[in-house]
Amino acid sequence: GDLPFFGSVLRRAECVRRCEEPRLGAVSRHRAAEEVRADFQRRVPYSYLQRAYIQLNKLEEAANAAHTFFMANPEHMEIQQDLENYKTTSGKVSLIDREARQHMEDYSAGVRHYDREEYELAIEFLERALKGYYSEDEDCQIMCEGPQRFEEHEYLDYKSGLYEAIADHYMQVLACKHDCVRELATRSGRISPIENFLPLHYDYLQFAYYRVGDYIKALECAKSYLLFHPDDEDVLENAGYYEGLLEGTVDPATIKPRKEAKALLQRHKLESHLLQVAAAGLGYAYTEPNYWTRYGARQDEHSVPSSISSEPEDGPRLSLTKKPMPKPDRELKEGGPLLYSDVKFVYNSQQLNGTQRVLLDNVISEEQCRELHRVATGIMLAGDGYRGKTSPHTPNERFEGATVLKALKYGYEGRVPLKSARLFYDISEKARRIVESYFLLNSTLYFSYTHLVCRTALSGQQERRNDLSHPIHADNCLLDPEANECWKEPPAYTFRDYSALLYMNADFEGGEFIFTEMDAKTVTASIKPKCGRMISFSSGGENPHGVKAVTKGQRCAVALWFTLDPLYRELERIQADEVIAMLDQEHLGPSEMNINPKDEL
Repeated sequence: GDLPFFGSVLRRAECVRRCEEPRLGAVSRHRAAEEVRADFQRRVPYSYLQRAYIQLNKLEEAANAAHTFFMANPEHMEIQQDLENYKTTSGKVSLIDREARQHMEDYSAGVRHYDREEYELAIEFLERALKGYYSEDEDCQIMCEGPQRFEEHEYLDYKSGLYEAIADHYMQVLACKHDCVRELATRSGRISPIENFLPLHYDYLQFAYYRVGDYIKALECAKSYLLFHPDDEDVLENAGYYEGLLEGTVDPATIKPRKEAKALLQRHKLESHLLQVAAAGLGYAYTEPNYWTRYGARQDEHSVPSSISSEPEDGPRLSLTKKPMPKPDRELKEGGPLLYSDVKFVYNSQQLNGTQRVLLDNVISEEQCRELHRVATGIMLAGDGYRGKTSPHTPNERFEGATVLKALKYGYEGRVPLKSARLFYDISEKARRIVESYFLLNSTLYFSYTHLVCRTALSGQQERRNDLSHPIHADNCLLDPEANECWKEPPAYTFRDYSALLYMNADFEGGEFIFTEMDAKTVTASIKPKCGRMISFSSGGENPHGVKAVTKGQRCAVALWFTLDPLYRELERIQADEVIAMLDQEHLGPSEMNINPKDEL
């Protein structure tokens, strides 16, 4: 009984081999090493292309190559600066991503038209995106049938029997195919997919078709969406409403979900079943991800009518409320006590046009600012905290910094006054206590990183500046303005929960701290630094922020990042705590503590 099956396998293998070499050339030409494939996935060739185009003075091509590289490497500050320079020198604002996935581009365009209530155009692009998605899915499935790595075995030494060998290989192929759903929903350079990506197409379309009066297509798309989420109350109500509109003209029972959606979902469920059977029976490690999480939802509050415009107020209504977003890890609160009588409250989140934000004054005194600045002058090194780069965010400013532990070390060695070094430690602890109290956190807030940093405008480089001192970013996720997303994944510091900046001076020009929308363009609040002023906020994508160019003088601040996870406590802070404990022990001096001042603390 197995001969027909294996006969089919052998014929297909022979066909692949016969077609592959004449059409693609020798294997060495089209099967690349893993390192090469990884470089192409990270779009590394476009970094080289950009430099080559610059040498040829082809600025437009260089800009597009830089943009293509940047889309997969949004944390790359040098490329970000290059892009700003291209916009200035060539006046080029519209950049082309040469590796853009067409179904993603069409989806984004469709959503933009939907948001503008241009429903005819939204339908055109979203339908094109669906067609592209299913075509890409077919390609993805086929590509999974290529060579696979045997994770636990060297192929040449493979000793398993026929069926174990087939199962081992096929399970890897099947897992690859099953993950095509995630692959097609993930933007270039990202790890996390757009949540609920495929069902969202049908969700947008069901309402867009309703708006243009095509109730049959509206019901068809609503039913297609319900294949993925059969208990979605909003869309169930919408489907019932569409059926009511069609009553007497078309039998709603004859309108079925789209065949391609039904087929994909059936295949996906069967793949999942086989993978789980294999995991249970053959010892594979497999956990089924939630591919269709419903937290990814249409954000269209502006479209919610109090009643459908052409219907009487007591008639049926279309439920289009915003779907629930994921619940945060903790309940977000604010307005707790500031703990210190001299600290002055200035603005809360609402007044700063955002979420989890607070602006305070008088956190430290003028005298403390001056003393801290004197310490900074004695301990800071250019590039400290920036992997040695003296101009990490802009070539027009020099960055210098120092940590708490370094300050204490210099104080202990007598290179700066120990009292002044201790001040750095004490005020950072004061800031931590204020943040923990104001945001009413019900667990301990730990230091994740503490950094005294000064940025200085470089003379002769300030004319016609249009860059930022620090580009717009978020502190615990990768900001993606085009997708209106912030991806909480490496290399972002995903463990950071709250941030604070305590300013030391105001005698400089520029350097305003700004909050923006997720588009990294629309400024929601601007704050002018001054001695004793502190801005604090939650570290996620709800608070994109940056710093305007410092065009004259030096701007200094204590930057603090906090975490609620003790696993990510700042190691240097723990060491600094131990040093402070020793110093506090009857105020002993270096000789009395039997410590060699030359030792690293």
